[in-house]
Amino acid sequence: MIAVLVIDMQNAFFEEPALKRRQEEVVAACNSLTSAAREAGANVLLVGTQHERDKSTWSLNMLDDDQGFIFRGSEQANFVPGLVTADFPQMVKTRDSAFFGTDLGMRLRNWDVETVILAGVSAHNCVAQTAADAFAHNIRVIYAAEALATENPESAEAVLRVLTREYRQRVLPLDEVLKLLKGP
Repeated sequence: MIAVLVIDMQNAFFEEPALKRRQEEVVAACNSLTSAAREAGANVLLVGTQHERDKSTWSLNMLDDDQGFIFRGSEQANFVPGLVTADFPQMVKTRDSAFFGTDLGMRLRNWDVETVILAGVSAHNCVAQTAADAFAHNIRVIYAAEALATENPESAEAVLRVLTREYRQRVLPLDEVLKLLKGP
């Protein structure tokens, strides 16, 4: 089985100018991907980051800088306008990897998932960390190229090169991913 994970498509991340310029394009690609997944009977999970104001969920860099980010209930924590979210399950994370401190592994096992298709932001960070942990769980990864975004293209290219070479993960154009979901 295949599942689609849409990661961190939240207002806070698109405050970054490099991501803001691609917001409509990435939202449209994510919507095409989730629509195709729904038609194919594949599971979709929307993953978002949220933190508490009391610092209990903050990462080391947030603690070092004494600067919180994406607080629960804030406008920053909301999914970006235009992203189709209706009827899709959602999961909250507090670290880069969607596996860390969540029930993602259990959800994927319950769905009999062998492959995840990843979309969202940031390709060099949260998406990549989730992909590395998927490998550790013996789950194959496909990246939907047009449905990925990053504010740091050089880092994303380097990280994805390692993940595709060492972990045998694949970056595919969106049209190929959509064909894969539709099956033979």
